[in-house]
Amino acid sequence: MARKTMLLGISLAGMLLAGAAAPDDPLLRPIAPDHARQWLTPQAPARFYGGTYLVGFGGLSVALIRTRAGLILIDGAVPQAVPDIEAHIRALGFSIRDVKLILSTEPHYDHAGGLAALARDSGAQVVASAPAAAVLRQGGGDPDDPQAAWLDPFPAVRHVRAVRDGAVIRLGEVAVTAHATPGHTLGSMSWSWSACEGKACRTIVFASSLNPIAADGWRFADPAHRRFVDAFRATFAKMKAMPCDMLISAHPDPGDADRLARLAQARTPHPFEDPGACRRYAARAQAALAKKLAS
Repeated sequence: MARKTMLLGISLAGMLLAGAAAPDDPLLRPIAPDHARQWLTPQAPARFYGGTYLVGFGGLSVALIRTRAGLILIDGAVPQAVPDIEAHIRALGFSIRDVKLILSTEPHYDHAGGLAALARDSGAQVVASAPAAAVLRQGGGDPDDPQAAWLDPFPAVRHVRAVRDGAVIRLGEVAVTAHATPGHTLGSMSWSWSACEGKACRTIVFASSLNPIAADGWRFADPAHRRFVDAFRATFAKMKAMPCDMLISAHPDPGDADRLARLAQARTPHPFEDPGACRRYAARAQAALAKKLAS
């Protein structure tokens, strides 16, 4: 029996060394791996401010909020990124099972592709806007989306709690406010909360993408698409007026990598503290939309 056990162990080790394929997990199957690679630049997990952490990548933000009642995760990246997100959470001393809520910014595969796997592994409740919840439940496929012709389907998220603009989601001592920010998708949602270091409290905004991008042949200037233009304009005004001491954008700004490097060296002054960040974020998108409308 001992010899058989030893041989079995050697056999299993040989399979691992030989690169035996792992069991197929339908919730982790890569989506657009060549294109997605540009977003998945390795980035070490980091404490952002107070109980807020970054557990994502150089081109895709994923945030984690610590509360006394568990963790809140914001966004899920692509399916193939889930193992790294969960490893980042472990590296910070937490477990994926500590995640109780997962907040979604938009129903596109680059931000929602990993939600089904993360929800399964954590047992957490996924929360989104009502328009986004409908798309998440079917795994994409919204024919009205400006990027519909480009978008790949993603694993459907079975159980999604829909919330309205202005809803406050509470876990432990933390209250996160939902801000409908449609335009990029009609279901886009941004999230804000207060985080403190000692007596210094700051409002953090995790902003959905505001990029006015569309598939070939889809024009914002087309009168049939006026609702998207109107939605964007309302969103720009809302984002500019929103209390915002620190911004985490769904796709990090080019300067964020440098700010993270400085944050690793010193937390005071905080590299991300910038009360004008949300206003500039909206203004850049507003200028991009104006360019689209003029073309």
